[in-house]
Amino acid sequence: MAKLAFVIPAYNEQALIGQCVESVLKEVARSGADVEIVVVNNASTDRTREIAQSYEGVVVVDETKKGLVHARAAGFEATTAELVANIDSDTMVPEGWVTTVLDEFAKNPKLVALSGPYIYYDLSTWNRFLVRLFYYVSYFVYLVAKLFRVGAMIQGGNFVLKRDAWIKAGGYDTTISFYGEDTDVAVRMSKVGPVKWTFGLPMLTSGRRLEKEGVFRTGATYVLNFFWVTFVGRPKTKDYTDIRPH
Repeated sequence: MAKLAFVIPAYNEQALIGQCVESVLKEVARSGADVEIVVVNNASTDRTREIAQSYEGVVVVDETKKGLVHARAAGFEATTAELVANIDSDTMVPEGWVTTVLDEFAKNPKLVALSGPYIYYDLSTWNRFLVRLFYYVSYFVYLVAKLFRVGAMIQGGNFVLKRDAWIKAGGYDTTISFYGEDTDVAVRMSKVGPVKWTFGLPMLTSGRRLEKEGVFRTGATYVLNFFWVTFVGRPKTKDYTDIRPH
């Protein structure tokens, strides 16, 4: 059984980091897998670090350069496992997630990256339906991209990388601030080996960004940057807003 590491970037996430870490610990205990857990305290000014380090078995790494990609890169460097799972501090790992990951990589030794959808547990039924519809359209685009070998699809906050393949792909591009980081990973990893996106690997997450900015606006921004990174090589959107619960 391959060793798995969890990397959890966290910027001012004192409200949610606890439930995220607890979900990981619960799933690790259920699966019996050999797992590393790294929380990256990304220039937080609240109790994020204090809360994260209160959990036994969790390593906290400080990254003072604020930004999601800086945090993911710091977390990757702090791990040693063959497989590195990248989740977010507002996510909750569902039962069976670790088993699915290990089974997928064992089934296909050539697989270099694996990802799946978000389930927004705190959105309305209507908005969850719209998100699901968005995923179906995106999945079709993903299949077309695979057919023409121009990229792949990865959901930021719910993806697993094979360490040696990611090193071969060049590692994280820290010039990307937020939007497009997952597509950049997908495009470069697809040049190294197979990248799989499956509805069988869902991740629970907060819908706070969609609630604040709107489902259509948020979806349009992600789509724009997906195509921009896939065909231009860089994200179109440079700025983003940190959205945290009060």
